[in-house]
Amino acid sequence: MSQINPQFAQIGEQFCQHYYNTFDTNRVALQQLYTPDSMMTFEGEALQGQQAIMNKLNNLKFSKVKHTLTKVDFQPNPFNNGVFIFVTGDLKVDDEENPLKFAQVFHLVPHAGSFIIVNDMFRLNIG
Repeated sequence: MSQINPQFAQIGEQFCQHYYNTFDTNRVALQQLYTPDSMMTFEGEALQGQQAIMNKLNNLKFSKVKHTLTKVDFQPNPFNNGVFIFVTGDLKVDDEENPLKFAQVFHLVPHAGSFIIVNDMFRLNIG
């Protein structure tokens, strides 16, 4: 077991700020955060690889989106110096008045001096 990265919370906070700002303003740029081995489960649909994930994200049925994070929790992964992130929040799409509740989980691992997304799970909280 390797050492826990003492900056895991700072890494998680910076990642969330970058990810959701990029998602809301320039979704195609999220491509750099995924690899051919990355996995995503989006509303129960399993996707593997950067191309499949970006195809899903770029073809979502809205043109504008704004995420507002409610709670964010972080845990270090001592086995790969990675970071687990659990996010809950609201998102507004297009010109809808009522926000949708969502939850998202990320597993980040170090790669080439930065971090990449190895696992990403997204679910709307409807009902």
